[in-house]
Amino acid sequence: MATQADPHADAIEEIFTTVAALAPDIRDALPGRRVQNDETNPSGETQLAADIYADELFREHLGALDSVVEYASEERTKIVPTDGEEDTGLSVAIDPLDGSSNLKSNNTMGTIVAVYDAPLPAAGSDLVAAAYVLFGPITTMITADGDGVTEYLVDDGVREVITEDVQLPDDPSVYGFGGRVPDWPDDFTAYTEDIESDDSMKLRYGGAMIGDINQVLIYGGVFAYPALESAPNGKLRLQFEGNPIGFIIESAGGRSSDGTQSLLDVEPNDVHQRVPVYVGNDELIEQLEASLD
Repeated sequence: MATQADPHADAIEEIFTTVAALAPDIRDALPGRRVQNDETNPSGETQLAADIYADELFREHLGALDSVVEYASEERTKIVPTDGEEDTGLSVAIDPLDGSSNLKSNNTMGTIVAVYDAPLPAAGSDLVAAAYVLFGPITTMITADGDGVTEYLVDDGVREVITEDVQLPDDPSVYGFGGRVPDWPDDFTAYTEDIESDDSMKLRYGGAMIGDINQVLIYGGVFAYPALESAPNGKLRLQFEGNPIGFIIESAGGRSSDGTQSLLDVEPNDVHQRVPVYVGNDELIEQLEASLD
């Protein structure tokens, strides 16, 4: 992870500041961009006009930073080289509008950002920072770097600290599991039954991973988009979702896993590589890994 003495500290701050500054533009543009395009993204998902707009906005502004040498997006097939300073620049992988399918029903969505000190596709060990913006009733931003995890209110594109040194609560209370139940492997189904039998745990699943992750971060618990019978590697992308969310949750005192190891230890082989994602409180992920053995 980055530290205060890390030479990339200023670059990370510049990237975070740029993402926050663009948040109001993206949010203001959503009402007029709820329609589907004829195109699909590299993961085979139908794109909305809002997906393309957010991607172009981030590419333009992040790509203009001297601190960024590569830009990759869930919405693009190829990695985009930028004019950043090659010797000191960072690679940014972004999910411009996570949960954009929620736009039609006016539910939560957000933006996920991963900052790597390596060419893409990069390993979790190459992450120096990660963040997400959450478009809920208010706009908030979570950042993780060498200083820990911080929650901000984003007001008119400017970050205001809400909570410093965010840590997962010791008493977890929420869970959210993705994928179709009939498509779950038996060992994961057994794990979910154990979680659901605990009266202290409440289901929280909203169809946008970023909203469900924020519930886990604030209340403690577990989120999973598991390996499926029809998709052994799950649905979520390592570069854009698995690594940055794993980094944030681990920085907040939790754990991440692909079922056998930390998400940050998964070997990268493609910028759109999929991976099962399990994140949450340490004991819940330990219990999950034991169930999947």
